[in-house]
Amino acid sequence: MSIDKVTRWIRPSVLATSAYHVQNAAGLVKLDAMENPYTWPAEIKQSWLNCLADAEINRYPSADATVLKESLRTAFTIPADMELLLGNGSDEIIQIIMLAMAGQNTVFMAPTPTFVMYEVIAAATQARFVGIPLQRDFTLDTAALLRAIRDYQPAAIFLAYPNNPTGNLFDTRAIIDIIEHAPGIVVVDEAYHVFAESSFLDRLAHYDNLLIMRTMSKFGLAGLRLGFLAGPADWLREFDKIRLPYNINILTQLSTTFILDHIDLLNEQAAAIRHDREILCQALAAIPGIAVWPSATNFLLFRIEQGGGDRLFNGLKQAGVLIKNLHGSHPLLADCLRVTIGTPEQNQLFLEALTHISHHLT
Repeated sequence: MSIDKVTRWIRPSVLATSAYHVQNAAGLVKLDAMENPYTWPAEIKQSWLNCLADAEINRYPSADATVLKESLRTAFTIPADMELLLGNGSDEIIQIIMLAMAGQNTVFMAPTPTFVMYEVIAAATQARFVGIPLQRDFTLDTAALLRAIRDYQPAAIFLAYPNNPTGNLFDTRAIIDIIEHAPGIVVVDEAYHVFAESSFLDRLAHYDNLLIMRTMSKFGLAGLRLGFLAGPADWLREFDKIRLPYNINILTQLSTTFILDHIDLLNEQAAAIRHDREILCQALAAIPGIAVWPSATNFLLFRIEQGGGDRLFNGLKQAGVLIKNLHGSHPLLADCLRVTIGTPEQNQLFLEALTHISHHLT
């Protein structure tokens, strides 16, 4: 095929971007993607397989996923007067929101650095993304955000709570100020709520422009790809018009409904991850040349001195440990890397490799 034909018909904005890159983790200790490192006990797995045995995969799944929605409402105490919208991960929900709102001169906004897909999907919908830099300690620059809200009049503001990749919770009062000044909606992205133990869910009734987005991925179900949005029916009714039919497959519906009946297991795993996060944070802080930030997530952001970010990442990979290299992604993240909390054994392997490599870099 002639490349000229491709460049003639593919939008210039698409040609100018790159696909989202996922690193090959084969044979490596995988600590790069904020996944829950734990599987399920054998008896739970067998019960789950029994549940799936009768799945009618020759039929379309429930279009509205009614049973799953009720399970989610019960498990996460979703207010009865709020609607739910389900997506193939939170990525699809972001895409649905932006497709529904995007138009000529539409602006979507977020503090940066943050979850990269806000900007990626905004570009795909031909909207303008305006990022407002965080302060050097990764807190919100509330004054700058409020000025930007006044000047740009964003259709939607996305606030990751806690933030990815910095791991911190933004100030509650600052978020409320943003909600109260926003001309459009504010989406509080609570992907890591189970590790933060803090939420804006109970404030939904107080603000008609507040929406809460969550994903089951960090909770141990990354392979199922399920996200959900909670908020006023007036908003979600319009977003639902953009949602593709049958977007949540039958295996995801059955599997998530099943494991939510065993939510104590997921909560126990999350508690273990929170416990190990603090141990790993203290160990990182004790390594010369490493600065680590406290986290309310299942990952830790850290920086190595003397411009060694790329070298440390490559050294860890050669040692069999894969983490996320953030150097070059944002000015505030120079020489920063992000490590997911794994099992105690995985964490120890990471620490041993990091200690050895950093010693030769500093």
